[in-house]
Amino acid sequence: MRILLYTSPARGHLYPAMPIASELAARGHDTRVQTLAAEIDHVRAAGLDAAPIDPAIEAHAIVDWKQRLAPLAALSVLRTFARRSELEAPDLTRAIERDAPDVLLIDVNCWGAATAAEASGLPWAVYSPYLLPLRSREAPPFGLGLAPRSGPLGRARDVALGAVLSASFDRTAMPTINRLRTQLGLAPLPSYEAQLGRPHALLALTAEGFEYPRREWPTNVRFVGPMEWSPPQPAPPWLREMTDPLVLVTCSTERQRDKRLLHVALEALPPVGMAVLGTAAAHDPGEFAPPPGSRVERFVPHDHVLAGAACVVCHGGMGIVQKALAAEVPLVVVPFGRDQLDVACRVEEAQAGAQLSPRRLTPARLRQAVELAMTLRAGARRVSAAFAAAGGASAAADAVEGVVVGGGSDHTARTRA
Repeated sequence: MRILLYTSPARGHLYPAMPIASELAARGHDTRVQTLAAEIDHVRAAGLDAAPIDPAIEAHAIVDWKQRLAPLAALSVLRTFARRSELEAPDLTRAIERDAPDVLLIDVNCWGAATAAEASGLPWAVYSPYLLPLRSREAPPFGLGLAPRSGPLGRARDVALGAVLSASFDRTAMPTINRLRTQLGLAPLPSYEAQLGRPHALLALTAEGFEYPRREWPTNVRFVGPMEWSPPQPAPPWLREMTDPLVLVTCSTERQRDKRLLHVALEALPPVGMAVLGTAAAHDPGEFAPPPGSRVERFVPHDHVLAGAACVVCHGGMGIVQKALAAEVPLVVVPFGRDQLDVACRVEEAQAGAQLSPRRLTPARLRQAVELAMTLRAGARRVSAAFAAAGGASAAADAVEGVVVGGGSDHTARTRA
């Protein structure tokens, strides 16, 4: 079987899909990855065929960090996805004509590619490295970082806010999506949630145990757990010299307003005997002044660090959060935007760490949050066990294979006992 995996131009969306692609290739399927140009060599080094997405798509970078107000930042991201989508649809169509795949696996952020996938008539699936923005009677709406609340008041809150948030999202997303659908001969859809009901399988790269429990999920949703992959890189020799307790402090690989987190951590933690290893990612490591015993690097393979880390301090991206929890390391999450409020709340609800608002980010408060998080390793272990039980790359590959022989793209709910 020939499989085409199509991603947005983001390492945080390519890397989680790589174990799925590798598992499918190991099962004998001819698997090609179409992704950002800078990662083509890494994909090929992993033994997979690879091709770049249209460079014009990459030219539309996410620039939400330029906005200080959260609603404007969210709108900026959605507009970027919309602009990309108009280029993705013809890009995927060309790839289908070139590669003649039997099944498609599409990044959830690729609205245009998803539309072209449906129009192709091929079996197709979508994967989501972040929490699914699906409304439920049993969980708070996605986007505000709300904790679950039971009772009539809680349900009323969730219904009202869910309707407002969904309407706001749909006003930005659906005109572009429906224009593409019309161009490709598909009927318009009433909402983005309906769009998520179209693929034969919707792979959620997380697990219940971290995601809020619900009895009802759409029939196409498959929880397969988080995937871990990064280009192979040896552990730096100096890592063995860092003392305990070691706190990993990470910034996002996509530029955000999160570098203050690393500045505050370097001020707060070393004076009380904690060694800080910071990964600056999208920021210049030279901007930081670590004291003796701490370091700041552009990037260090997190797998090597997590094996000895007492805590992770981060912005709340799903990648680092789930990687830390899979390694049974508790977190302090300081959410700066995007889906990070919802991720932070789930960490706290799972009793696997603490969250701290950026507005309250001071050395004293961060130090207290880290000390609290380090007492919550039992919660991190519970989440890690839930991740492992979800099946990982094997379960995801089963789901992709299953869309060829099964599937169904209705958005009805299944009820679990």
